[in-house]
Amino acid sequence: MFDVPTILTTVLEERGGLLVQGLQDVFPEQKPINRTFINTWQDERVVNAVKATGRKKLIIAGLWTEMCVAMPAIQAVGEGFEVFAVTDASGGVSKEAHDMAVRRMVQAGVVPITWMVALGEWQRDWAREKTMRGAAEVQQQHGGATGVAFTWEMQLLATPTGNEA
Repeated sequence: MFDVPTILTTVLEERGGLLVQGLQDVFPEQKPINRTFINTWQDERVVNAVKATGRKKLIIAGLWTEMCVAMPAIQAVGEGFEVFAVTDASGGVSKEAHDMAVRRMVQAGVVPITWMVALGEWQRDWAREKTMRGAAEVQQQHGGATGVAFTWEMQLLATPTGNEA
């Protein structure tokens, strides 16, 4: 909905390392890059795909924060990219592993964010009608209590007060 270039990767699809179906459903036409490297940034096809977007800001999420996210994020920062790690769309093998990976990334210059922050920064303004409905739908479906509160606000705003003239 925000026309953000997205690059998907898998690890050893032939051994069952397929992309989570719910994620593939969002990008049905995209064939993930099937890699073997633990550090995604070591796969030239991935780096070339990123560079082909012309973007210098990266938003990274992955299965394991300490490997799939931290390793390429830190390397990309070292190569001049501005990198944001979506911490609540990634997870470690333990809470400690996740937390240590986030700390390590922060020390290297990676900016931790949540998916809701990414959504809000892309939307920027609820008057931006082109993407407002889609952003609101994502927030309502996946935003927990925030989604419930947003649904209530939208209902409140749509309800006539009786003072309309």
